Amino acid sequence: MAGTIRIAVLKERANGETRVAATPETVKKFSALGAVMAVEQGAGGNASISDEAFREAGAEVGSLDAVLKDADIVFGVQGPDPALLKGAKAGAWVAATLDPFGQRLRVDAYAAAGIEALAMEFMPRITRAQSMDVLSSQSNLAGYKAVIAAADTYGRAFPMMMTAAGTITAARVFVMGVGVAGLQAIATARRLGAQVSATDVRSATKEQIQSLGAKPIFVESVAGIEGEGAGGYATEMSEEYQKAQAELVSSHIAKQDIVITTALIPGRAAPRLVTDAQIATMKPGSVIFDLAVAQGGNVEGSVPDQIVEKHGVKIIGYANTPAHLAADASALYARNLYNFLSAFWDKEQGRPILDEEIGDAVRLTQGGKVVHERLLG
Repeated sequence: MAGTIRIAVLKERANGETRVAATPETVKKFSALGAVMAVEQGAGGNASISDEAFREAGAEVGSLDAVLKDADIVFGVQGPDPALLKGAKAGAWVAATLDPFGQRLRVDAYAAAGIEALAMEFMPRITRAQSMDVLSSQSNLAGYKAVIAAADTYGRAFPMMMTAAGTITAARVFVMGVGVAGLQAIATARRLGAQVSATDVRSATKEQIQSLGAKPIFVESVAGIEGEGAGGYATEMSEEYQKAQAELVSSHIAKQDIVITTALIPGRAAPRLVTDAQIATMKPGSVIFDLAVAQGGNVEGSVPDQIVEKHGVKIIGYANTPAHLAADASALYARNLYNFLSAFWDKEQGRPILDEEIGDAVRLTQGGKVVHERLLG
């Protein structure tokens, strides 16, 4: 990476992907650091960013081949096909969400091509990396969109309304899983005027739920997780806790109008939170939004990008929820990338030099080999 560094921003090619990995804002910021920004034609179209807007910000805009020629770093939202990257420099970095467990063959192909692959979703959940955390920024928007989509599908109003013709009672919303997405779902449902309750396997989230004005629903008779799992995520629970949780949820879910499920365990299929038998206890016209539908689903019978009706209950969920808010999701994702690389920018060398803690956390491949400990053995 000697001399002026060249950063290529590719147009996304995955089905349904509307986001882009840079914005005019971040193009200007990287240019100020001395980087040359090259953006593929049409890359920002689905996020309401024109080629002209990128040019005005100082980026080169051109074909895939022109953009990739001698690129030191390649930005993507989702991992690009290794076959597309032939024009990049030997040892070039690819920074994107790479789905290392689901796309292991692609990771191996990056290694074989001499690409240094940086998985943005492996960003450690530590204080100094918060502004680089793409999972948090995208989950925040996903939690919001889940409630908006559920409200749109639900055939009734959310807030209590007192009218001359009578009173409309507030919708009851139950959020399962209180991570970043769950907290935003709670806040959004509260802003819409719903009665909100929430649950999580981590007992430490009880105060967070209450701070947002929602009612915590927790198993009291069996110990859950006192704090966080590895990296700030929940972990799997004992059979005893799972049974007690299922009984509690079954009695609570029957009274709900909207259920939002958000539970994910990195590297594993989404845990099943809502069964068909539980769905059958809900009132006709109720709605369930499964934010984990693309990872196997928290809800029995959920299908990505389809409305499934079971027992009079509509089950919905998107394969790529942040892509439904392309402009905002792109802005946050692009800032995550800028915050990541700019934090390690060496002014003398004119390029980023990653430190051991964060570099080792996100680096999947280097020197023609897969090097990440979670992918070895």
